[in-house]
Amino acid sequence: MSDTYRGACFCGAVEVETTGAPVAMGFCHCNSCRSWSAAPVNAFTLWQPDAVRVTRGAEFVGHFSKTDFSDRQYCTKCGGHLMTNHPPAKLIDVYAATLPTLKFVPAVHVNYADTVLPMKDGLPKMKDFPADLGGSGETLPE
Repeated sequence: MSDTYRGACFCGAVEVETTGAPVAMGFCHCNSCRSWSAAPVNAFTLWQPDAVRVTRGAEFVGHFSKTDFSDRQYCTKCGGHLMTNHPPAKLIDVYAATLPTLKFVPAVHVNYADTVLPMKDGLPKMKDFPADLGGSGETLPE
């Protein structure tokens, strides 16, 4: 049986569920994620689209797409952030904080060239994205 993780927005009106295991977990340092999350870094968990579903409150899910790469989703009642769909990558980022029972095990930093919070944790620091996701694949020193 697959693992199931459940989470909700800040007020609880929207509930999400993931099944199985994430494709990847890590930290994003890009300007967009920092601005959207109001934090110096965003903790992400990437999932195949069929592993993510809204189980309650779909009518309260708002969308904002600054670019074609990111459809950011949030609760229209409380403004709580839920996830970001990345259609070109065919992946959905359910923010790590949205899934409180998922053990967050980061493996990479992406968009580290934009960092405002250098982190010395021994993980690879990608300049932007891995090459298979359209980035340079270049890593930066810690």
